[in-house]
Amino acid sequence: MAETQSRLVAVSNRVGPLSDEGQAGGLVVGLSDALKRHGGLWFGWSGETSAEGTQSREKTEVQENVEMTTIDLTEEELKGFYLDYANRSLWPLLHYRLDLAEFDRASDRIYRNVNHRFAVRLMPHLREGDLVWVHDYHFFYMGSELRQAGYKGRLGYFLHIPFCSPEVFSALPASHDIVRAMLAYDLVGFQTERDRRNFVNFCTGELGGEELDEERLRVGDRTVITRAFPIGIDAEAYARFAVSPEAGEHEEMLRDISRRRGAPEGEEGGRKLIVGVDRMDYSKGLLERFYGFERLLEDYPENRGNAIFLQVAPLSRSEVDAYADLRHQLEHTAGHLNGRFATLDWTPLQMMTRGFTRKALAGIYRAARVCLVTPLRDGMNLVAKEFVAAQDPDDPGVLVLSRFAGALAELKGGCITVNPYNTDDVAAALQKGLTMPLEERKRRWQVMREAVFTGTAQHWCQTFLDRLEASHDEAGGTGGKSPA
Repeated sequence: MAETQSRLVAVSNRVGPLSDEGQAGGLVVGLSDALKRHGGLWFGWSGETSAEGTQSREKTEVQENVEMTTIDLTEEELKGFYLDYANRSLWPLLHYRLDLAEFDRASDRIYRNVNHRFAVRLMPHLREGDLVWVHDYHFFYMGSELRQAGYKGRLGYFLHIPFCSPEVFSALPASHDIVRAMLAYDLVGFQTERDRRNFVNFCTGELGGEELDEERLRVGDRTVITRAFPIGIDAEAYARFAVSPEAGEHEEMLRDISRRRGAPEGEEGGRKLIVGVDRMDYSKGLLERFYGFERLLEDYPENRGNAIFLQVAPLSRSEVDAYADLRHQLEHTAGHLNGRFATLDWTPLQMMTRGFTRKALAGIYRAARVCLVTPLRDGMNLVAKEFVAAQDPDDPGVLVLSRFAGALAELKGGCITVNPYNTDDVAAALQKGLTMPLEERKRRWQVMREAVFTGTAQHWCQTFLDRLEASHDEAGGTGGKSPA
């Protein structure tokens, strides 16, 4: 009798959508595809609060062979688990912003308790032979809680954001507890080799662990597999988005805006468009990006009146003070820059805080001569890959990419690499992109296209799950303990 395929159980803070509604990122695309193929359960937070919180009645939606099951949080749990510990402690710390990180015992306690409650609520759903895959910084303790509740099956974890250096991570009061809890997983995945190495170095330097080989790590009686799995996008689908009617409308609108009044059709009659697309977050380097564009106009005056920078920056986590402060700084800087350089028929910098569908964004990318992706630290950054997938092969744009973005490992053969902290470096990269000859643009784009269309979200997902299948056997099938 043929062996049946394992059921996949995915755990993430937010769940779905299972069908692509034009807003899905890499996690959603990859997991949706895998869940449909394996059959399974997607478990997480409902996005709602109630008096019962993590003890609330489950909400379940079934689509074909996939269940999507969610539970609520109380207001206290939402604040302590999500707003405070996840986004005021872990997020800034893991992005190397120790100056913004806040630590307190109350939110630490709530974070641990929510991880415990989610594990308790998930346990009755688990079956022998399941592949359980936990996602991101919201659920560092989830694997340990599942083991303590008696789960002995295959258990994997993937961190979507950076894992900072041991020197920075050790500032977290619970750093040892979190990493020891992560050792309950059979497989721990990271976006880049740098992130994996930081985790391994913490285990060896802080916890007395030992590297057994290029993947296996032993700490005490626990042996885990660590590996980099760079996440991707559904490149074929995104390329189709770029030629959809919705994308075409947005591309044409931008070309109309870029066209000088009374100028002829074609490139000679239009201004060149620089585009940035990021959630409004201090890790994205938006303020530094504005300074770099200002330096472009200062040092390369031929761009005055001839270049437009459009920054799309949807608001996020507005309850957190650091995000409100960032918005104020960006609006002030944009106003200063425009006041300094704008003319009656040219506004150099436009910032939009509303969101767009992925099809609309594909059209925006396609209209751009340069896409500016300059995070101060990023686990991967799928905007860079979406920009590449959206381009017109006959007239592709140029990607300017931060050296601190995880995507650089795959795209460095075709992008222009910059240090986002170096204003002169950003300005010079923009000038190079705006003036780059067509043949060089094509050559660079082709190199990046190969990487993007090979390292897709589906490939990321399947590679992880294949490794998870094997890793539990290597660990002796004993909940992450080393073989006898």
